[in-house]
Amino acid sequence: MARSTSGDESACLAIDIGGTKIAVGLVSLGGQIVESCQIATPATSDPEEVFGALLGLITQVESDRFVVTGVGCGGPMDQETVSPLNIPAWRYFPLASRLKAELAVEVFIENDAKALAIGEARFGHGIGLDDFVAMVVSTGVGGGIYSGGRLLNGKSGNAGHIGHIQVYPDGNPCPCGGRGCLEAHASGLAIERMSNRPASEATEDIKHEVALALGRGIASVASLLDVEDFFLSGSVALGFGQQFLDEVQEVARSTHKIAFANSISVKATLHGSNSPLLGAAALGFLRAGL
Repeated sequence: MARSTSGDESACLAIDIGGTKIAVGLVSLGGQIVESCQIATPATSDPEEVFGALLGLITQVESDRFVVTGVGCGGPMDQETVSPLNIPAWRYFPLASRLKAELAVEVFIENDAKALAIGEARFGHGIGLDDFVAMVVSTGVGGGIYSGGRLLNGKSGNAGHIGHIQVYPDGNPCPCGGRGCLEAHASGLAIERMSNRPASEATEDIKHEVALALGRGIASVASLLDVEDFFLSGSVALGFGQQFLDEVQEVARSTHKIAFANSISVKATLHGSNSPLLGAAALGFLRAGL
């Protein structure tokens, strides 16, 4: 699957891997999604079945135009492997090296929410901002943080795991092994456990509970980092609509009374459901120096 290109035809093979779906797209240097496709993430304990499904999806956007591959994947991860909490089949799976062997181009992998933040900085609401947080609120909950004009990475590269700040002491059990995490109260899987129905069928009462958890979590992050702009993507954040985002913002602003956290802004990512793929592409372009 070797790829070659030149000049303004440069494109990135963008891959977004989550617990519910895997999406692949071909994205131009200017941020246009030329083509894309997606499948449900296989529910299996076999890591090769998940990887095979990904390779099959990649062949559907086969092109000679891409010069780099950018991958946003659920975490945690290290420099060599990925262990997404919501993909049990992948524990310490060597995704980067496996993709490099198949594609014969550079492959750059980052936490999906950090990739989302890179995309928002390059193609979205984050253009011109030095400080903001991008969040994925979907099967799980994650975050990517820009502070002082740079992406925060942390000691192991896993900075931004907002889903695992505690919002309710001794609250719901979380896939990470803890209790009361934001992900345990605001993710798609948490909503299913709380309501015995898909997140897309959540009642207004459930949406209110999710808004409370998200707003409180955002308020804590805003107070800690002195940041006011939060850009949300993911099936829960986008699927619940503008009224939900307005409520999250209201809760966030009212939770803490410290002056610099009173103007918190919560809005959807600029490109909505396309933002994760654009984030993966922005990651690839950034790391390749394009």
